[in-house]
Amino acid sequence: MPDSRFDIIVIGEGIAGLTAAHALAKQGLSAATFEQQIFGGLVLNVNELDPAPPGGEAGGAAFAAEMTQANAEAGVSSIQEPVTAIAASDGGFTVTTGGGSYRARQVIVASGASLKALGVPGEAEFEGRGVSKCADCDGPMFQNETVAVVGGGDSALQEALVLSHYCGKVLLIHRGTAFSAQQRFIDQIKGNDKIEPRFGSTVEAILGGQMVEKVRINNANGSEEIPCAGVFAYIGLEPNASFVPGTVKRDHAGRLVTADSLETTLPGLWAVGAVRSGCGGSLDDAMADAKRAVDGVAARLK
Repeated sequence: MPDSRFDIIVIGEGIAGLTAAHALAKQGLSAATFEQQIFGGLVLNVNELDPAPPGGEAGGAAFAAEMTQANAEAGVSSIQEPVTAIAASDGGFTVTTGGGSYRARQVIVASGASLKALGVPGEAEFEGRGVSKCADCDGPMFQNETVAVVGGGDSALQEALVLSHYCGKVLLIHRGTAFSAQQRFIDQIKGNDKIEPRFGSTVEAILGGQMVEKVRINNANGSEEIPCAGVFAYIGLEPNASFVPGTVKRDHAGRLVTADSLETTLPGLWAVGAVRSGCGGSLDDAMADAKRAVDGVAARLK
């Protein structure tokens, strides 16, 4: 059984959480990180970080592993248990997990976000049988096949580019009339003859037998069924904040609202990274969030 009392508990071992915990440990505070899945968060799905972090590994998994090792060496406790609730009590916090309860003087929520589901028939049924969330992981399974990527932002275009290394054709399905991604990714898409944009289109259903065989889309011409072997959706993120007390203020998308210091409306509870309203979404943004919150926490505790 790990120690149950800490100066600070950090919920989440994505880049923001790992950065925060390391900085806290360096300031002499006892810190623990909690993670219900695996360290690294969404960055694990990125084979080549663009832009790469300064002085760090270019691959997402390698970069996260490097940070995790540095935290262990700095004395951070890594506890692999899902957090189910946070409660303010006795001048601090009780953090409840699937394995027990832990006490902390302050808590940083760095639980990140998850990819939104399309919410269409066939999506859940074909998960792992053609429906995927990771182009780097699963792209090699679709050698010379046709696949569909849904979305129009940075992530969708980056994943389409990755898939074009393996696939014969990549359909880039976007409900808008223009991409919202950075211009450099748009330029790369335009120069790639394997990627076929389909603007003004939405996915209605994913169809198949044992594996994905078709995607049904709707556009100005009505419904159309297109043969494909895989579907990758990158239509945005949902914050992982269900364990945070309902009294903590959220924005329209459910992200935690913070002051400039990154403290939430519950004193002593801080939020950083993709779970926070207003976070820019890049690695640099997540790491900057972590450092700003640590400054506030350290000033409060030391």
